[in-house]
Amino acid sequence: MSDKLFFKGRQDARQNHIKYGYKTNTNNKPGSKKYPLSLVVTTEARKLEIETLVADANLFAEVSIDNSDGAVESIAELTLLLNKHDTITVDKVPGRNDPCICGSGNKYKKCCG
Repeated sequence: MSDKLFFKGRQDARQNHIKYGYKTNTNNKPGSKKYPLSLVVTTEARKLEIETLVADANLFAEVSIDNSDGAVESIAELTLLLNKHDTITVDKVPGRNDPCICGSGNKYKKCCG
């Protein structure tokens, strides 16, 4: 029989539910108890300094010491979280027919707008 007479749906099922590698779980916040930061330092004094920075920022981290020759500190995750800027909010400009913000009682379009 022909497919034209007995159409039972699409022959090649489209798969819109496939994940394409995007990070879908947004709850894994770095620096939390469940996902602590993994930091590497070179000296014990630096470890204490980093631990105080982590404690002041209310974060959680696993700090390890690497004493080998040519060792490099790896604290980029911490500096990224500490230097994060707050959201910038802009005050709403009054509408044209709203009362003026200077307190004159006139409409904004006639006074300061």
